[in-house]
Amino acid sequence: MSWLETLCFNDQGLIPAIAQDAGDGTVLMVAWMNRESLERTLTTGEVHYWSRSRRELWHKGATSGHIQKLRRLFYDCDRDVLLLKIEQVGDIACHTGARSCFFTEVPWQT
Repeated sequence: MSWLETLCFNDQGLIPAIAQDAGDGTVLMVAWMNRESLERTLTTGEVHYWSRSRRELWHKGATSGHIQKLRRLFYDCDRDVLLLKIEQVGDIACHTGARSCFFTEVPWQT
């Protein structure tokens, strides 16, 4: 059995994938992958996700040119989350044009 067979996809056949800059460790985005998008990513070296809203495979950057090149791939101890260490071409991961999707900080005090 391959490691791919041991992953825990949810009831919709999806697994969350965290995209992290392989160089500086910045978390760029979180998306979903299914088995086909994961296999295509491994085959091409460019990241593919599953778009839940469009219900189709999504080659990250296919229209914008801001593709993600896979550098390393990890899964967590429960085998239900993926961590993709990537090279972000164009340094823009977010659909808003920002480098990271995580640019809104919640103000709070301890």
